[in-house]
Amino acid sequence: MEERYVIDTNVLIAASAADPLAKGLGDTTPSEPEYQEKVLRWLQAFEQSPARMVVNFHKEHGIDAEYHGCLNGSHYGMQVYEWKLTQSLFDNVDLSFDAHGHAHLPAGWEVTIHDRADRKMVAAGFAARDEHGSCAIAFASDTDWHAWQEALERAGLCIEPVIPEWSEPRFRAKQKPS
Repeated sequence: MEERYVIDTNVLIAASAADPLAKGLGDTTPSEPEYQEKVLRWLQAFEQSPARMVVNFHKEHGIDAEYHGCLNGSHYGMQVYEWKLTQSLFDNVDLSFDAHGHAHLPAGWEVTIHDRADRKMVAAGFAARDEHGSCAIAFASDTDWHAWQEALERAGLCIEPVIPEWSEPRFRAKQKPS
């Protein structure tokens, strides 16, 4: 476990989906229970660790707003988030956003990070790295992270696929010409 994480929302959703009583999650990726369970175990280990969670509290576009837009207090992923907040195991980073609500990235990164919704996670990772010296980004089902992994790691971020045995084959399949 790294010292500090930006956690992509899909980790919190997939872990929450492992709870058979979870309601209001809609279609969850991955849909296979064995992978949801593996994400749940990772999030449980994170919860029990002293690792910090990187957040941004912008009321409309920040990471906090995204978490609250996808999860509610009955979902395990939200409970872990709120636990880290109450235990002061979080780092709030400042981000700026464009007129469409997408986070600004350091110069030149917009070409690499084409998924505008993930830009807040990348920007938060860079901000945490700059403020604290290190940051990891954990993801479960968004395969785009594999495309960006090498460049982001060269820039000093750690990219941690929670279920690489699920995400890597799907990423590779998307790369094959049709």
